[in-house]
Amino acid sequence: MEKLAKILDGYIEQKRQKLISLSEEIWRYAEVGFQEFQSAKALEQCLEEEGFLVEKGVAGIPTAFVATYGKGNPRIGFLGEYDALFDLSQKAGSTQRALFQNGKAGHGCGHNALGVGSLAAALAVKAYMQEHSLPGTVIYYGCPAEEDGSGKMFMAKAGIFDGLDGAFTWHPSSRNEVDGCSSLACIGVLYRFHGRATHAAGQPHLGRSALDACELMNVGVNYLREHMIQEARIHYAYRDAGGAAPNVVQDHAALYYFVRSPKVAQAVELRERVDNCARGAALMTGTTVEITTIDGQCDFTPNQTLSALLQQGLEAVGAPRFTEEDKNLAAKFQEGYSAAELKEKNASYEKDYGPQIAEQLKGKALMDIVLPLRFDPTASPGSTDVGDVSYACPTAQLNMATYAIGTPGHSWQLTAQSGCGIGHEGMLAAAKVMAHAAVSAMQNPEMLQKAKEEYQKATGGKYICPVPEDTKPMLDGVK
Repeated sequence: MEKLAKILDGYIEQKRQKLISLSEEIWRYAEVGFQEFQSAKALEQCLEEEGFLVEKGVAGIPTAFVATYGKGNPRIGFLGEYDALFDLSQKAGSTQRALFQNGKAGHGCGHNALGVGSLAAALAVKAYMQEHSLPGTVIYYGCPAEEDGSGKMFMAKAGIFDGLDGAFTWHPSSRNEVDGCSSLACIGVLYRFHGRATHAAGQPHLGRSALDACELMNVGVNYLREHMIQEARIHYAYRDAGGAAPNVVQDHAALYYFVRSPKVAQAVELRERVDNCARGAALMTGTTVEITTIDGQCDFTPNQTLSALLQQGLEAVGAPRFTEEDKNLAAKFQEGYSAAELKEKNASYEKDYGPQIAEQLKGKALMDIVLPLRFDPTASPGSTDVGDVSYACPTAQLNMATYAIGTPGHSWQLTAQSGCGIGHEGMLAAAKVMAHAAVSAMQNPEMLQKAKEEYQKATGGKYICPVPEDTKPMLDGVK
């Protein structure tokens, strides 16, 4: 175990500066979902330079790609993301709000590090295969639009992940742990109502209000909440409020809904009931409704067999090797967080791992320990299209510390840390852990068979797509 970790560490450390430079390049591009043209090109170019065969524009998405090295079985994949978030631009390493000159978007979820960390793991596995004559295929999946667009869902729908023996991925975090918690399945739906405009005072009887239809749909969904499972979630936002003039009956208005449930089949069923609220609202108001599925994600189903391999790798590699400079900078970020935020974070450690571990972490700015493996039967409240991969093949995910304890997710503080040494060290550590798990899996066919059997039992061995067959990726954004 230690020998393998040392070998893989050497492969990745040899390319340390190249990998950090690539992560910083993608951080500077900060491109949002389905618009990651420069980011995808940079990753593709690096993989081609390293001897991978790259297929570009897969699943009908210009910024999605598959990079392959080797042939035959076993087939192990790494999932890379590289999309940024709107309105989270921030200078790297700056503890004060200061926009970076690249535009409004920023890597407030650390996907610049995520994409390069998974790439680094693929390079290390390739180097090990060459040096030790290890048979098989290693594949890097360039997955766009995780934040908004569900790139992996469209890739899974197109069969891109079919035939994989296992997939590994990771996510930037304040923790060093294997992710043993499922997520909520989620379906995004746009409801666009069409009515008839007229003078709201002079001829109100001739109008048919699309805005009224939206209001009534929301009322219907609010009553629906009493009659759905407790773990489900429904959220909405107005995409079109019909206009600014009160004396005009609005002939257009639109709502964008997220429908979430612990299992994808439950989300599909609940979505139909939300659709019926929209249809009923249209019937009541004499309007029509256009229902468009935007995207969707299956619930993440962690494969316990592959997760155990990730845990072995995590314990062999250890926590990121943060410098004193990294620790001091993280402490400065913490100074900007409220006492309540830090207390809540420490309480979450105690809830998940017990008082002893919470005590070890008290007062620390960066996590410097490895957390034990745990599987939580309760779904986390968020959603991810990694869930779609977990329904297509055995999948395991790692969380690795790349930012200070207490840092809010999707924040400018996270953007700042994703572009500096704190994020770089976590990224390299995550790559070593995933490479360790992948090589261990490739050397152990019995373990891969066990993972496959577990996957089939948990999912039925068949991908369940959360959206209708004719749903296409919204490459230009939600209309």
